[in-house]
Amino acid sequence: MDISMNMTATERARVASQANAFNRALTESGSPGASQELGRDEFLKILLTQLQNQDPTNPMEDREFIGQMAQFSALEQMTNVARGFRELNDVLTAGRALNVLGRGVEIRNGAETIQGTVTAVTQGATPQVTVNEREYDFSAIERILQ
Repeated sequence: MDISMNMTATERARVASQANAFNRALTESGSPGASQELGRDEFLKILLTQLQNQDPTNPMEDREFIGQMAQFSALEQMTNVARGFRELNDVLTAGRALNVLGRGVEIRNGAETIQGTVTAVTQGATPQVTVNEREYDFSAIERILQ
């Protein structure tokens, strides 16, 4: 069924704009992540607009609605998987940071290279290491010496 035939020109333009925004968000994201959250919200807005503007004498067929809900469910699952991968990455990074505790490292700080022993490590998504009584991002470590 062509829902656009039962909509005013303004409604069709609004739905087309929302669909274009949804497609742009998916195209620009390139991978699951924060912009997938935007895609989920846009998908729901489009689905609600379709439901609000459908012809009451000829409503959306069940299989169309079920198909769209299946697409939404798949999008929700991809969002959950992406969130799980981000959390797993944070745990792995924290574990790697703990492995350098007590070891000699070289840290790049701008143009200078700092050598020293890691005396403390903070936990979290962006762990910090303490070298020569100063904190640096774990990602600044260029080499592990010992």
